[in-house]
Amino acid sequence: MTDYEYPAALTHDLSREELLNHLQNRLDDARFQHCLRVEEAARQLATRFHADVDRAGLAGLFHDYAKQVPIADYKRVIMEDGFDPALLQYGRGVWHGMVGTWFIQTEVGLTDRLVLQAIERHTTGDPAMTLLDQIIFVADFIEPARTLDAEVAARAAALTDMRQATFIELKNTLQYLIANNKIVYPKTLLTFNAFIPKEG
Repeated sequence: MTDYEYPAALTHDLSREELLNHLQNRLDDARFQHCLRVEEAARQLATRFHADVDRAGLAGLFHDYAKQVPIADYKRVIMEDGFDPALLQYGRGVWHGMVGTWFIQTEVGLTDRLVLQAIERHTTGDPAMTLLDQIIFVADFIEPARTLDAEVAARAAALTDMRQATFIELKNTLQYLIANNKIVYPKTLLTFNAFIPKEG
């Protein structure tokens, strides 16, 4: 896997080694390796669809930075740092995107708005997802270690159609949540509705 260097304007002069050290301080090795695969997948998608390759790669690399932050830390940040208290009824599955960007900004110093937005939206989706947002959303789902039927279908769709790949992932997410009696974040359902393929 290639060791990509990112523009100083995106990383506030952090080297790749420094970026990876931040990740390794927060993640176990399995999650760290997943982030490297998502980085690669995101860069490939961005190249294919003529998006910003460096922003896609950096967002892919850091998308799960806060995945293993302790729940107590999340609750403290939600209560003390201006987040909607309604988020407390969810868990890390939602938090590591929406609230995770707080940890990325405060601990790593990454502040690029488009990178942070793509990370924020990768856990819930958003009806107004940009191409970059969709790339991170889908790259997380189709990185090479993913082998479930829906993941394979989304990978095939992502060869030509990011909206279709995004829709496949949204549908799979909702089916999983409903089948397991898990609460659905409202914006995820709104995103599904926005991405339903138009007839005709």
